[in-house]
Amino acid sequence: MPRGATPLPSVNLTSTRLAEILLWVTPAIWSSNYIIARVGVGVVPPNTLAFGRWLVALSLMLPLVWRERRALVEHGRREWKQLLSFGALGTWICGSFPYIAGQTTSATNIALIYSAAPVGITLVGSYLLRERLALRQRLGMLLALAGLMFIISKGSLDALLGIRFVAGDLWIVAATLAWIGFTLLQQWWKTGLTPVQRLFGSTLAGLLILFPFTWYETANAAVGWLTPYACLLIFIAGLVPGLMAYLAYTFMLRQLGATRTALLLYLSPIYAVLAAWIVLGEAPHWFHAAGAALVLPGIYLSSKRRAAARV
Repeated sequence: MPRGATPLPSVNLTSTRLAEILLWVTPAIWSSNYIIARVGVGVVPPNTLAFGRWLVALSLMLPLVWRERRALVEHGRREWKQLLSFGALGTWICGSFPYIAGQTTSATNIALIYSAAPVGITLVGSYLLRERLALRQRLGMLLALAGLMFIISKGSLDALLGIRFVAGDLWIVAATLAWIGFTLLQQWWKTGLTPVQRLFGSTLAGLLILFPFTWYETANAAVGWLTPYACLLIFIAGLVPGLMAYLAYTFMLRQLGATRTALLLYLSPIYAVLAAWIVLGEAPHWFHAAGAALVLPGIYLSSKRRAAARV
């Protein structure tokens, strides 16, 4: 166990089973953010959407942390540097950068860049957190990555080689690196806070960072954006891909570790395709089904209990 790493809790089969179920459910919750990012263009400025999303999430968490507010303040004073780091990585960079990137780059490029996150988490996590990878887990992750690349390339090698990156892709590169750091630091740093308290504190810190960007953005907006539709979009973003997704993610980190939890990033593009079909009427194609046929068994192999072990 490396110094400073958060020790795994004692094995609780009920909690572990719930985390394994959430591994398949959470990407569906998270994929709603793809839809929100798409329909939010021209409706809500990107930083404003991110700020509103996390302000809603913070308000919804308040009743959950109010009873233990003294413990939150006490531990928060000692862990403020950690909370500020989580706020910068998770709330600010991973919150607003994808919305900014969605205005200038394609969904294909976003999916391609984000697909590097589980690989980065696995490589760094195996060294930093001493998470040993079994052969079955390695094969499963390669299978899942191959399926995702098949979807991104639309089943054509020429299409994959023909992808061109633009300046807006740098926003997604930054968000991907921030997500890798957010995930690993959640495991590395000890904490006296519960997952909800930690998320509350980091969200509050992130909102403080986001505020000047949001203020500048709204002050220089060409037209007013505060409409009932925009408010509904912000509320959904705060509840679903905000509070629900992040609470599930932090819970899975504690139960399954960083490597297995990162697998959900492979599932998100598949669920996003289904969500786009249902909500936006964009029908999936044959290569989506073929890619899913590789991703789903890969996730199953990689997420089976005892696929990863601590040393």
